[in-house]
Amino acid sequence: MNTRRQFLVSSSASAHFWPAAAQRASQRPVLDEQDPTNIKLSHRMPIRNLSDDDLLFLRQLGIQWCRIEFGNEAPYEYMKSTQQRLAKFGMKIFSAVHYAYRNVDLQLGRGNRDQVIETYCRFLRDCGRLGIPVANYDWHPANTYTTAEVVTPRGYTARQFSLRDFRQKIEKQAFEREYSAEDIWASYTYFMKAVLPVAEKADVRLALHPDDPPVAKMNGVAKIFVHADGYHRAEQIAGSSRHWGLTFCVGTWSEGGKQMGKDVFEMIQDFGGRGKIVDVHFRNVSTPLPEFHETFPDDGYLDMYQVMKALRQVKFSGTIVADHVPRLAGDDGMRRAGTAYCLAYMRALLRRANEEVG
Repeated sequence: MNTRRQFLVSSSASAHFWPAAAQRASQRPVLDEQDPTNIKLSHRMPIRNLSDDDLLFLRQLGIQWCRIEFGNEAPYEYMKSTQQRLAKFGMKIFSAVHYAYRNVDLQLGRGNRDQVIETYCRFLRDCGRLGIPVANYDWHPANTYTTAEVVTPRGYTARQFSLRDFRQKIEKQAFEREYSAEDIWASYTYFMKAVLPVAEKADVRLALHPDDPPVAKMNGVAKIFVHADGYHRAEQIAGSSRHWGLTFCVGTWSEGGKQMGKDVFEMIQDFGGRGKIVDVHFRNVSTPLPEFHETFPDDGYLDMYQVMKALRQVKFSGTIVADHVPRLAGDDGMRRAGTAYCLAYMRALLRRANEEVG
């Protein structure tokens, strides 16, 4: 009887509490996904491999924005037809990738790089013509991304990187000589001086990804975006241009840990606070280097809710993508189950962050 009486008293109290709580919550200025000032959930798409059924699946998950990997060939008409195809599923291209910038001669500062740069500039002009606001790129020739694919403690499959295994089993000199950090800075500067004015005229923002993994030298070639200082130097090269910024890869930055000069939250405050973060790769890892494996966002060492909250606090309104989605049992090539898991989790974090930050 006492238990029943306690339950009835508790139920009566709840009946008075929950309407009031709901009313208070409804008064908070929560942004919906249509609001241009909100973070935009996005997805990376190698468009040539996606069927209409794949696009319908993403639309069912609520995807309205895309990062399109056009690869090595992206003539204007193909980009336009891709844009039109996506529009049938209610999607827009927020960012696009053309692999011309990955040309080894370009990134090492040798050979006929001007021809490669012109290909990339034509791509930027086409992005401008089509209203695609962002072009993503990176700058790490001779990179090794992974040393193994492993089954994680929770049972899903993900990428692993071990610095010891890389040094002992994989690393080799990739080119005819070693390339120093200043060699790579020289080639990056040459590229940026050529393409940034084109991006400005086309009104396309260039978004630079850090080196993944953030190891200072791999296969005889230095890497220059393994520390916050590298991003600051790149910003100085770009000057005051609002068309240069970051693809801030949370996973890469978490891989580096304390060696990065600034942690994830300090980077968001620094670059995000000045509007220099263009888009975000929303990924978690098990531990910092010297060894890590990738994880689902709720399964790594970083509190991804705090990351989402920090992004909203600096009023970031670009896209976030579920990066390097791990593979669940029975997952297909597109990793539909893992993708759905990540996007649903990200949407919940975003909703909560918007409720808290306003």
